[in-house]
This record gives sequence, structure tokens and C-alpha cells, in this order.
Amino acid sequence: MTKFKLSMLTLALAAAGSGTMAYAQTAPQADEQAKADEQIEVISVTGYRGSLQRAQAIKMSENSIVEVLSAEDIGKLPDTSVAESLARLPGLAGERRNGRTSGLSVRGFNENYVGTSLNGRELLGMGDNRGVEYDLYPSEIVSTALIYKTPDASLMAQGIGGTVDLQTVKPLSAERTIAFNGSYEKNDQDSGNPDFDNKGHRLSFNYVDKFLDDKLGVALVVATMETPRQEQQFRGWGYAGANAARAADGVTVPEGTVILGGHDSFTRSAMLERDSIALVLEYAVNDQLKATFDALYIDFNEQDARRGLEEGGAEWGTGAYTITGVENGLVTSGFYDGFYSVVRNDVREQDAELKTFGLNLEYQISDNWLGQLDISSGKVTKSITDIESYSGVGRANTPNRPITARSWVMTPNGAFYSDHPTIAPVDLTDPSLIRLAGPQAWGGSLAPIQNFQGVPGFGPDTAQDGFVNNPDFEETLDSVRLQANGYVEWGIFNELELGVVYKERSKTKINNGAFLTANDWPDASPIPNVLGVADLSFIGINGVLAYDSLGLYRSGFYTETNAALLENGRFGDTYKIDEKLTTLYGMLDISTEIGDIAVTGNVGVQIVRADQSGDGFSTTTNAQGFTEPTPVSAGTDYTDVLPSLNLSFEVADRQYVRTSLSKVMSRPRMDDMRPNSQVTFAFNDNNILDDDPLNSAWGGNGGNTELKPLEADQFDLSYENYYHDNGFFAASFFFKDLKNWHRNVTLINDFTANYIPGFHQSSDGTGNQPPATFLGRLDVRQDGLQGFVRGYEFQASVPFDIFHEALDGFGIVASATFMDGKLDDGGRVPGLSEEIFTLTAYYEYKGFEFRISGTKRDEFQTEERGLSLSLVPVNRQGSELWDAQIGYDFSESGIEALKGLRVTLQAQNLTDEKDVSYNGDDTRQVVTYQSFGRNYMLGLNYKF
Repeated sequence: MTKFKLSMLTLALAAAGSGTMAYAQTAPQADEQAKADEQIEVISVTGYRGSLQRAQAIKMSENSIVEVLSAEDIGKLPDTSVAESLARLPGLAGERRNGRTSGLSVRGFNENYVGTSLNGRELLGMGDNRGVEYDLYPSEIVSTALIYKTPDASLMAQGIGGTVDLQTVKPLSAERTIAFNGSYEKNDQDSGNPDFDNKGHRLSFNYVDKFLDDKLGVALVVATMETPRQEQQFRGWGYAGANAARAADGVTVPEGTVILGGHDSFTRSAMLERDSIALVLEYAVNDQLKATFDALYIDFNEQDARRGLEEGGAEWGTGAYTITGVENGLVTSGFYDGFYSVVRNDVREQDAELKTFGLNLEYQISDNWLGQLDISSGKVTKSITDIESYSGVGRANTPNRPITARSWVMTPNGAFYSDHPTIAPVDLTDPSLIRLAGPQAWGGSLAPIQNFQGVPGFGPDTAQDGFVNNPDFEETLDSVRLQANGYVEWGIFNELELGVVYKERSKTKINNGAFLTANDWPDASPIPNVLGVADLSFIGINGVLAYDSLGLYRSGFYTETNAALLENGRFGDTYKIDEKLTTLYGMLDISTEIGDIAVTGNVGVQIVRADQSGDGFSTTTNAQGFTEPTPVSAGTDYTDVLPSLNLSFEVADRQYVRTSLSKVMSRPRMDDMRPNSQVTFAFNDNNILDDDPLNSAWGGNGGNTELKPLEADQFDLSYENYYHDNGFFAASFFFKDLKNWHRNVTLINDFTANYIPGFHQSSDGTGNQPPATFLGRLDVRQDGLQGFVRGYEFQASVPFDIFHEALDGFGIVASATFMDGKLDDGGRVPGLSEEIFTLTAYYEYKGFEFRISGTKRDEFQTEERGLSLSLVPVNRQGSELWDAQIGYDFSESGIEALKGLRVTLQAQNLTDEKDVSYNGDDTRQVVTYQSFGRNYMLGLNYKF
């Protein structure tokens, strides 16, 4: 068999038309390459095995430690989304959000600490921060993805976790292709909401061709999709201390026993719609000049309905309850005598639009030197409209309303409810009973609003019938890169790369929100245009009335009270962050021998000059209870130096030992960089009259525009054995010494300037005294936290034909990652799972293809949306997900009329894996339970 060499990379990429070859070769390199290519066989295997072989060739040829994902064909990744495919690579782990694999961790760091680029240029995300939600980018545009676990000096989109570079097809090096892809999608859970479907579809068109005597290459992708998601969620409020006096006869309640305090559970239906267009134009003007233009447009919309109940239970909802079962400190069954159930019809709509383009000019200055100019610009806008709409058996304080009483029993999935033993049930699906008004007096924040004063029996606290969060985001990124690559003969160095990169980035968030009150307050009207019933049978409740709350809001049904008048956090989370980065870099490629061992690699350095600034607001509350915002600005500048060294030793035929030393960094989170601050005052006599600053009534919190990047010193060591054209195994060790991480610190601050005499004082019962001190706690983000992450990665790709020719077509790809790490304050690194496993078993033979894939990760820290849609840290239990695919490529059938046709059937989440979180270490104390169902896709691909 012909021996693999480094130039296999060129042929692998030629077969795929990948964008990996970012730069043209200098003349001496091209001559050397041409000679080597004569000895190397072309990769011609198609399908999944072909994608593995191309990925292996690229991985083998890199000096850095990388993982590679290669498309099976034009417009066809091995999975249905970029996120799912990336999550199967060693050291990477996907995070399921609302039923979709969206987030991604690389070596224990989530996407906020991972650099992401498209064709080598930093890519904007559509999230709240820097992190990219990978499932929102169409898989049809991706030809190859490289995950750099070790950086080199030419890599601009760096992250502490690593860098994900998504690459589109290069049309001048690809074959002419016209391909149509279509799929029908269905979730096996029926829609729990009457106005949503559990069916969807995907369509795409890929076109690649060359013109003008192969001097002009064109690649076009047009894709559209509608993908459904269904969810059943139980969410417990928490677990309160149980009152032993509430035990039924014969039931003993030991001290320390806890009881479920309430729940807000719902059935969720969502439909994600995405339209995208990608274009690549490649033009070889002459032998010296080549121009490449690429553009990407994505229009994203997601409609999401969450309908269910919010009900207080024992202790936190009512003291009238009876305990009927206790096991090992947990009340396992009981019944409570009444709570005015809040029927929730919450709808969220997200609209986002991304536009990005780039122009690259390559100019062959001489036989040995190549110059490049790269210009790019990108913009993302996103708007979220999240409606909370409350209804029930009548407005709070309305007399003679029926009250909901329930029995419950604890199960592994949370609480399961049934009728009370003596009190008649309330039918929350009865349109003649349910009124469009808040049944609980939860509108205390509306107390200063004059419109809700002076109505006997109905104070401002009865005027909250819903809420709308409506944050708007806008982010731009412009960059210019100028570089030169030259062939040199400087001892062990054979190539020099020098460059300068300038980037400007800006992100704006306007945190809009409003309290909603029905126009007929204090009356309560029936629900207009009832859609049907939202099914809650998974928790033992027949359901609640479903209606279009977003439509009601947009029709003007509600009176809006601007939340920015009353909630300091609205202006406190409204900001604009600007960054200007200038990077000078240089890198020398290494090519030498030590005895019989070939040594390649690179050594380089980046010098990064940062100028960052922020605009926002400082907020406090005045004597009338309204927010007073004051504009504030802050900024800083500094310089970072990032050295890197990568070495690859070919210790034996196709066996490599790679090592790397580098300093890596991630830019600070955008929300942490806001200059905003918020002042709070606790109207509690114990705090007001305490002269201890740590327990005083004064407090505050804020961001920090002067934050420096998160930094780590990194060491990597890897052994890779490419024992077969389509098989290898590797073992890696890495250690990241975190030199700067951001932490929450408490400072003592003087709040004298915020003091309002006659307002900031104790109660009448203590003589209306002023605060004992004007000092208090100020919680801010600061630099200086340290820690570490280390890990071991093991991976193998094994084609079974190495054991016997009868097993040709069978194979497995597997990996195991073991990590540990911590921050010096005891905190957790976001995204770190201590164990990650992946396995794909496949069979391909004469057009028939089958594979089953599984991923497993243990618990990790992530974020979810809390109050006002802000991101709050949470700990998630691990998950184990299994997917399968079966298909047939008719090109192997011998039927000429069907040549080019490929049919596939995919199943996702085969085992219907649930997401469950618990209170502490007691797995019986379920806090959240989520079930998403299985997803099926029938796909057709036709390639001309």
C-alpha cells in the first residue's frame, strides 16, 4: 500500500473542496508537493467512511493537536446539525437546551470560553454573550470543521477551551455539484398545545461550479427549515420544612423532614424556523492574484408556548395540608386544602438576523513570498418577546372564588397529582369559569403607580395580570487582516508568517420590560378565542385552557406599565460595550530532523493591544418608589503577549508525538463588562439599625468594564498512531493553569450619596430612625481568581476489515475523556464534566449504510434564563443520548435512473432521555423534570 505522507492533506481537501487550505503555497513548497503527490493515492471513499478518512488525513497532517469533522458529501454532515456532529468529537460535549443540542464545551469550557470562526474569521453568535449556539448555523454550509485544542500564533479566534473553525467549500478545488436535500421531521410526542404541530421539514440546495476556464468558482447554498420541539416539564419550587402537626393519624414526621412547597409545571411546544443563504466566489485573476468573497445570511425565528400551572403547595402555598406518607426525611404523599391556581399561558418569540461577509485577496509577491489582505464585517440583531399571561378563577381579592385542593405523591419524575379526598376539584379547562386576570396578589411592585390607587378592595398588588420581557440585542464585528507568508532557509525554520489584525466589536443590550394589566381592571373578563386545552396529564392534571397571549398583547388588550420605572435592573442591565483590538503576530514554521525522527511545528507570538469601553446606567430608587437612572461610562486599555510552541515528532511510520506550550485567553464576558451598578436598600429594621456594613440595609451590585481577559498557561502532550488508511488511535494529556479568572467579590462601599432623609429610615415602631451606617456591601466582578483544568483523552477509529475481509464496511469510532478542575474559591468551571464518552458503530457496504451513535456526560454547570430573562448559573445532571441512522445510496445500485439518490432515516434521542435536576444530593427531591420525546427524520438527497 502506498505510504501516507503529509501531502495527503492536499488530496483529502481536494476531494472535499474544503476551505482548510487558507493560503496559497510559495513556489518551492508547490514543487515539493507535486513530487510527493505522485506517490500518494487519492481518497475516493464516500459516505461516512469517506468523511472519517478525510478527517483522519487532516488530523494527521496538522502540527497542532486538533479534532476534525468532515462532511460526508456536499451539504451533508454526519448529523442533522453542526452541534450534534461536533459533540461526538473527543474532548467535546454537547449541551441540550429545550430539547436541542445547542451548546458545546471543549475540554471542560463552555462556548463562552471557546473561540469560533468561519473560514478563519471570528464568528458572531446569536446568544446573549460571545458564545455561539452552533445549532443555529446551517449544517449544509459546512464542509469541514477543525477544532484546535492547541493554538498557533496565526489563530485569531482564540479561547481557553480551544477554537472551532467552520469552513465552507472552496469552489475552485471542488467538483461541479448540484444537490438537493429534503427531509420530513416528526416528534413522537403529540403536541401538548393545540396551536402547535409536532411535524417539520428541511430543504436545501447546493450548487458548486467553475467558469471562465476554471478561473471563477461559485458555491451557493440556500437552506430552509422548520423543526418542532415538544417538552413536558415538572418544576418544583423547592422543599420546605414539614410541620409534624400536619401529619395524618398513624404517620410520624421526624425532625428535619422536608415537603414539596409548590410547583410551576407546563407543557411546551416550539417551532424553530430558519432561512439561510451562503455564497462563495473564488476568482483566480491571474497567476499572481486570487480573490475570494464569501457571505452568509441567516434569518431565525422561534415561537415557543409554555402553558401550565403555578401552584403553591404545603407551607409555601398554604398551611392547611395533611401528610399521609414519609420516607427517610421526605414527605412522599399528602394533600393540601387550597390554593388559587395561576393558569400560565406564556409565549416567547425570538427573532434574530445575521449578516456576515468577507473578502480575501492573495497576491504572489515573488516565488517565495505571498501577501494577503482580508476584510470582513458582520452584524447580528436579536429581539426576544416573552409574554407571561395569568388567568384563573377570578382576580385576586374577588370573594367566593372556588379554590384548588389536591392530593399528591412523589415519583422519580416529580409530583403526581390527583383529586383531594374530600374537596371537589376545580375544572381549569372550563371557559365559563376561567377569567383573564391574575388570581394572586403578586403585583406589589406596582404600588407607586397612581392609576391603580383608590379602588376599594383592589389595590395595586391585584393589578399584575402578566409581564412582558422584551430585550433587544445588536452586535457588530469588523476586521482587517494583513499578512505575508514567505519561504526561508534559516536552519530549522522553513517558513515565516507575519501579520497585523485590527478588529472592532460592539454589543448593545436594551433590557425592555413591562407589567401587564388587563384593560378592564379591576374587573375580570372571560378568555376570548379559546384555542383548546393544554395537556398536563403527565402530572395527573387534565389540563388548562390555552389561548394566544402574544396575540392579546399585540392587539392592545393589556395596559403596559414600563418596568424600567420600577425595577432598577432594567437600566441596570442596559448597556453598550465597545472593543478595539490590534494584534501583531509572527510565526516561524519548523522542519528538521533529530536522528531519524522528522520534526515539524511552529513557534510564534501574538501581541494584543486592547481598548475597551462601556456605557450604561447607575440606578437607585427615589422616595416615590421609582427608579432613578444615571448614565455612566468606563473603560481601560492594556496589552497581552501570547507565545505558542507546537512540535510534532514522527517517531515511527505514521506515528506522531505532539506537544505544545502556549498562553491562551478568552475575552471577558460582555455582560460582566457593563459599567452599570444598582443600589438597593432593605426596609428591614434589623438591617437598618445594624452598624455592621456586612449586615446593613445598604447594598449594591455591578459590572466591571476594566476586566482583563481570562488567561491560562497550557501544556499538551499527545500520541497518535495512524495504523490504517481509515483507522487510528490516540491518547492525550492536557493541563490548563488558570492564571486569571473572574470572580464575584464583596467590597464595602459608602452609600451616603444615595441617602434620602425621611425615606431611608426604620419603621414607625422603632421611631423612624436613620440608618446606623451608610456603609454596605457592593458585589462586583473582579480579576484575580485562579484554578486549573486537566484531562486525559483516549480515542480510536477501528475499521473491522483489519480483522477479516468479511467484516469490510463495519467499524467503530469511540472516545473517552476524563477531566478534573476547580477554581481556587471552590467554584466550578462552566461546562466541565468529569467524564465524557462517545461511541459510533457503523456499517457501510455497496450503498447500504447504518450507524448508531451515543454520547454520555456527567453533571456540569451551565446557565438558564431566570428573572427578567437574565442568565443565572445552574448545575445540570448528566445525560446519555443515543441516535441512529439507516440509509441507502442508489449510486451503488446499478440503476442508472436513480444514480445520485440517497435515502436516510434518522432517529434522535432513541431512549427518550429525560433531563432531571435535584435538590442537593437527594435524588428524590426533584426540582426539574423534562421529557422531550424522540425525533425522527426521513431524508432524501439527490446529487447531479
